[in-house]
Amino acid sequence: MNKLKYIKQLLLTAIVLLSVSACQWKWKMPDFNSESSDIKVMRYDRLESTYLTTADFSALQQMSTDYPIETRTLIENVLQLGEMSDAEINKKFLRLFQDSALQTLISDVEAEYANMDDINQQLTKSFKELKKILPDIRIPVFYAQITALDQSIIIGDKSIGISLDKYMGQNYPLYQRFYTKDQTEMMHRAAIVPDCLCFYLVSLYPMQDFDKQSQVSRDIYISRIQWVVNKVTKYNFFKGQYLSLIDENFDESDITIQELLTTSNYNEPVPN
Repeated sequence: MNKLKYIKQLLLTAIVLLSVSACQWKWKMPDFNSESSDIKVMRYDRLESTYLTTADFSALQQMSTDYPIETRTLIENVLQLGEMSDAEINKKFLRLFQDSALQTLISDVEAEYANMDDINQQLTKSFKELKKILPDIRIPVFYAQITALDQSIIIGDKSIGISLDKYMGQNYPLYQRFYTKDQTEMMHRAAIVPDCLCFYLVSLYPMQDFDKQSQVSRDIYISRIQWVVNKVTKYNFFKGQYLSLIDENFDESDITIQELLTTSNYNEPVPN
């Protein structure tokens, strides 16, 4: 994906969509004080797929009962179809996906992501590493969904939604109709975990006075986030001039990773 567009996407969409109290969550967040605690992505997408391909009302009921926050977020905030109180909202949701290309997309997503054990393992390993570096952060719950190519990662108050339809591979046929080659560079399976980390860190450590910052400052800010992601995944998924400078200078600096993420000095990759 074009670097500038990717930065804008991170800064503008990694936001808290809904504020919900802890008592509203039936899903238990991982306790990384326990060695046996693992992250497992909830397969909300399977219920969604069933409803959108068969109009099975019981699947819709289960979506609303078992995943009320995720369903409201998807319909109201992501797809922007209207309010859940609208008597026609379920029909609008169903009609949106009746396009033959979207029906094919749903089928292809469920085939490609029939098994997500690798994603679960990578998320567990990476977020455990993140917790070591930033011990005070809260580990969210994760769920998979299909968003008609609308968003990649959705950050909620205590959750991360992964839009599987945005990670079907650079050469996925439908992408060729809507995206350039540069835009599809990060729309593949291996980008899911780095994107989850990147969007989540942006939501936790937002850039101060974003609208007033220069593009260089924004690049430096995102590079710091990406450098931390590379560190916790132990893989240089993100690359760039400023990331290299952080690599070269961080160990010799007097600041911690927490300070790197919270400083409002965006003039240099590793501030003094």
